Amino acid sequence: MNRKNKVIETYGLWFIDLISIIISFTVSTYIRFGNFKDMGDKEIHFQVCLVFILFCTIYSFFMDWNRDFFRRNKWKEIREVTKYSVLMLLVVEVVMFFLKWAEAFSRFVMIYFVIINTLLTLALHLGFKKVLRMNFASDKSIIKVMVITEKKLIVETIQRLKMQLELNYQIVAIGYLDGTPETADYEGIPIVPADHIIEHATVMALDEVFISAPGSSNTVVEKLLHSFGEMGVDCHYNLELPGMSGERGMVESFGDYTVVTYTRFRSSYKRLLIKRYIDILGGLVGLVITGIFYPFVAIAIKLDSPGPVLFSQVRIGRNGRRFKIYKFRSMYIDAEERKKELEKQNEMQGLMFKMENDPRITKVGKFIRKTSIDELPQFYNVLKGDMSLVGTRPPTEDEFEKYNQYYRRRISMTPGLTGLWQVSGRSEIENFDDVVKYDLKYIDDWSLTLDFKILFQTIKVVFTGKGSK
Repeated sequence: MNRKNKVIETYGLWFIDLISIIISFTVSTYIRFGNFKDMGDKEIHFQVCLVFILFCTIYSFFMDWNRDFFRRNKWKEIREVTKYSVLMLLVVEVVMFFLKWAEAFSRFVMIYFVIINTLLTLALHLGFKKVLRMNFASDKSIIKVMVITEKKLIVETIQRLKMQLELNYQIVAIGYLDGTPETADYEGIPIVPADHIIEHATVMALDEVFISAPGSSNTVVEKLLHSFGEMGVDCHYNLELPGMSGERGMVESFGDYTVVTYTRFRSSYKRLLIKRYIDILGGLVGLVITGIFYPFVAIAIKLDSPGPVLFSQVRIGRNGRRFKIYKFRSMYIDAEERKKELEKQNEMQGLMFKMENDPRITKVGKFIRKTSIDELPQFYNVLKGDMSLVGTRPPTEDEFEKYNQYYRRRISMTPGLTGLWQVSGRSEIENFDDVVKYDLKYIDDWSLTLDFKILFQTIKVVFTGKGSK
């Protein structure tokens, strides 16, 4: 979608969400009180409405919840709007609790508001989507594109563009760079031979051109670019190498060079920044909890076996950075030396070591591992930035030295105190490749929503002790 249409979509959705909140809040207040004179503390009611508006603004621009607006069908729209409403309710309730507004604010207004705002937002979204579709698909607004490519890439290129281009794009012609085409069209789109591409483009309705020609000479491509430049037609030249479709290429500057940077990570840095803010807050809260537990755990560890209270070990962080991880000690002090003797009893296939009845674990260690109390000091790692609340499992140095290219990608993101594999079985997983599979799935599917989902699942797993050994 071009910049103009994206701005219309983004700010249009934000505006109608604000309108929905104002209307829903006004109607809810009127239903509850019958008139606005008897609504109690008017100042608090007004402030609560402002919090709703503030949440809507943050959720729209920082969480970017409408980024796939046109790709969502009716059922996905219902799901997203419902999730938005529920999350808004939870956040505002927390704010009201801490600011002590809850007693002066009507609960019925809140109930009415959530129901009305959910239905109204959904109706406005569906209506807005219909209006935008009609506008973007009109002949005046639609962007007509010619695709210029090679014989072996026609099917892949057209299908990929049809899947990824927004509805306001229309492929109107295919330029064939391999001489004379064998057919006159592909799926109803006319194919133009190489010698007639410019001639044909000159007299047709055309807004933009997409060129994907990795096997063609620079001279051919340069001639096309100059010709379309003279016509005033915008040209998109594909710099993606064949076979690199899994990675996203971005044109950037490196020093004073113009380069194409390929990356598989597809999230925006503003969401990563929010993730870091959440980590800092979570790290601070976690350290307070650790401080409360510390005296009791320390005494228990000291009475159970000789050695330090805390255990530290060098682990591998994001992209191979070394850092010291901290835990409450759950093993005897000679655990590392005894590990070699127990290698044959390893219950995990692959690079990790797991043993259900590990003789190196102390009596207290079994309890604090079962309850995940041993992990509490890692909140210090989270606060420092070595780790995140949610991420991949940080490998040991010995494990990392045996990695291949496939395993290496799992450290392309900051390791976490918890992660997808921990809430998907933890110690019940018996193959290291399954751990890697879960970590890579987390990286590829990462979102702030996924992080919150894993955090809530972790709390459930910790209290039930499911899969913990």
